[in-house]
Amino acid sequence: MNMLDKLYFEMIDYYKAQPSRIQHFAKVHSFARLIAIGEGLDEDTRFTLEAAAYVHDIGIKPAEEKYGSCAGPLQEKEGVEPARKMLTKLGFEKEIVERVCWLVAHHHTYTDVTGMDYRILLEADFLVNLFEDDEPTTAVKSAYDNIFKTETGRSICRTMFSIGGQ
Repeated sequence: MNMLDKLYFEMIDYYKAQPSRIQHFAKVHSFARLIAIGEGLDEDTRFTLEAAAYVHDIGIKPAEEKYGSCAGPLQEKEGVEPARKMLTKLGFEKEIVERVCWLVAHHHTYTDVTGMDYRILLEADFLVNLFEDDEPTTAVKSAYDNIFKTETGRSICRTMFSIGGQ
């Protein structure tokens, strides 16, 4: 079993008895991987992105326990330590752990997006959240115009939600 598969199982265990949380990160991972392939992301960056996609919402549990809320900024704040602990336990390299933790700490920050791993994580999370939150077409179009920058992510968004756009 490879490291990403081990991480997948670890996250399923982390969110035991919370199928919606498990379904969410699985879908985000799937779209992140697909967008990365479509954009020709190199293997090392894709590996880091895939790990980040699995753990991006790991801060929800501690945020809910501490604050009774899973608001984006709280997820970013509270997710770094459990992500670091889990990735380190599974033997991920230090550089990967640090980048994944940085992505966890920024995955609800939509300005100053640097790096294709960051861009793709945002797009994949938006694809899933727009659907899961049953957002209206106006919100989808706004996200399409303001968040989606990769050709692959834009194409998936247009097709999935049947919106116009180039």
